[in-house]
Amino acid sequence: MKIAVFGGTGFVGSYIIDNLIENQYTPRILVREKSKKKIISADKCEVVIGDIFDEEAIREVINGVDAVIYTIGLIREFPSLGITFEKLHFEGAVKCMDLSSEAGIKRFILMSANGVCPDGTGYQKTKWMSEQYLKNTDLDWTIFRPSTIFGNPRGEGRPEFFTQLKSDLIDLPLPAPLFHQGLLPFNAGSFLMSPIHIKDVAQFFVKSIKEEKYYGKVFELGNENHTWKEMLRMLTSALNKNKLMIPAPIGPIMAVASILDRFSWFPATKDQLIMLAEGNTCDSSKLFSDFKIEPTPLNPDNLSYLVD
Repeated sequence: MKIAVFGGTGFVGSYIIDNLIENQYTPRILVREKSKKKIISADKCEVVIGDIFDEEAIREVINGVDAVIYTIGLIREFPSLGITFEKLHFEGAVKCMDLSSEAGIKRFILMSANGVCPDGTGYQKTKWMSEQYLKNTDLDWTIFRPSTIFGNPRGEGRPEFFTQLKSDLIDLPLPAPLFHQGLLPFNAGSFLMSPIHIKDVAQFFVKSIKEEKYYGKVFELGNENHTWKEMLRMLTSALNKNKLMIPAPIGPIMAVASILDRFSWFPATKDQLIMLAEGNTCDSSKLFSDFKIEPTPLNPDNLSYLVD
């Protein structure tokens, strides 16, 4: 079976391709000319050069495949460069959905995100928009909404949560912030997330391809809940570092971010801080059981890829 993957050189997409190959599928991927060197196992993939706005390239990717997987996503947009959530999360996804339907390809699997909503940040809203569009097509769709994903990014240009925390917080000669709402620090660093390992996410996608019982379903993906403070402690333990942590009111930091987040050197955007403070949790224990996947826990050993 041939599976079209959009976003195959990205963090999530690259692991999905690995899992597809392990399960005897042939991935066909759309790759920009300058990203060819990022293809992992290129000799086992069918590669089409183009981008998500090239309709003919999309047609070539989906021609004769058995299913389409769309994982293209941004964690940060730069509108001045034409890199926006709406273009990649929504417009690109819609183009692939429409052309898949036109070509008679029924199976479509979409990577969304836990916490999407119509009135949230630009990231959340555009992911929600693509979900709504897909639900109103005639495709046999499945939507996955992962919480925070961790695991070895395997090279530059594949943003990963803990790699960014290491770079933006732990490696700097400043205390690590325990964010909190309001002025009083009683709840500093207490917001929760449900980090899930990238290899587990890839298994969910690939195991769902042939299963009709997963058609028309939305699945939230996460593992055990951890506080921000716990995650920073696991990170410093993995790196064998001592790091001072201090309470930090998130409101003033958001105000600064709203001014400076247009610059790529600033470590976080206002929207990223909003989503961080909201927390991001789900209970997927039953789902792991149903899919027969053994969850990979978040612990210092499983963060060893961060050690230089």
